[in-house]
Amino acid sequence: MTKHILLLHGPNLNLLGTRQPEIYGSATLTDINAAAKRHLAHYHVSLRTAQSNHEGELIDLLHDAREWADGIVFNPGAYTHTSVALRDAIATIETPVIEVHISNIHGRETFRHQSLLAGVCLGQIAGFGWQGYLLALDALLRRWDLLRD
Repeated sequence: MTKHILLLHGPNLNLLGTRQPEIYGSATLTDINAAAKRHLAHYHVSLRTAQSNHEGELIDLLHDAREWADGIVFNPGAYTHTSVALRDAIATIETPVIEVHISNIHGRETFRHQSLLAGVCLGQIAGFGWQGYLLALDALLRRWDLLRD
């Protein structure tokens, strides 16, 4: 049976590759999405990707995903620290969500240390660069017993 994943990117991630490469690296959003698709190529998993700079659109994408997605990998960007609305959306949909951050949010400015979303997510991966997305995908594959040690 095919599993379905939404790879969701929040605000400013459309500028990856040029936005503060000393923090976020040189990989573009297109690079990350392509790497995720390659990573899943050997599994019965479909991947949809989306990016938005708008909180309401991210909420709509999460709501829509509850109808078709078995799991969500989500980099909420700066909304991590500010959005009760995204927290409520994640809590409501019941689809497992893994929060991903390219940088180590706990090693940066104090305001970035708190995630309003982590408590309603399956888990959080931070600080491993763009490869954190692959770690999150592996966590979902393991959850579904598609990837074994």
